[in-house]
Amino acid sequence: MAEHYRSLVAVMLILEREADGRRELLLQRRQNTGYADGLWDVAVSGHLEEGESLAMAVVREAGEELGITVRREDLRLVTVTHKYAPQGGKGYLNHYFVCGAFTGAPRVSEPDKCAGVEWFDREALPVADMVPDRMRAIRNYEQSVFYSEWD
Repeated sequence: MAEHYRSLVAVMLILEREADGRRELLLQRRQNTGYADGLWDVAVSGHLEEGESLAMAVVREAGEELGITVRREDLRLVTVTHKYAPQGGKGYLNHYFVCGAFTGAPRVSEPDKCAGVEWFDREALPVADMVPDRMRAIRNYEQSVFYSEWD
């Protein structure tokens, strides 16, 4: 019999800015995490910790991973993906927030997990070199799809 309540909760931040009339997204290149290492990911991704709200987790993770400050009131939940594991394993409820306001300059604050951060024109994302479900979440955001499933 399968165990109940085994899905993990994660938060992701799609950090965006306007630069020279273009909309850009900040991406991080994963390394040494055991998941999608070498691929570009959204600006921030992490697990919800005990006693945290989703927004609190995004604020904490942005500070830990990028060394920036984002405010809860500047976050907007834009899409949720249920990444389930039909053959067993870990399932995730991924909550994607977008934010365009932050304090500080984004940088690699966890070099053991991140090989670099870079701003990309939203129209020229490195799609073939991105974590597939993250790219799908970005497309969900662009198309106002609030919920999707991924196995």
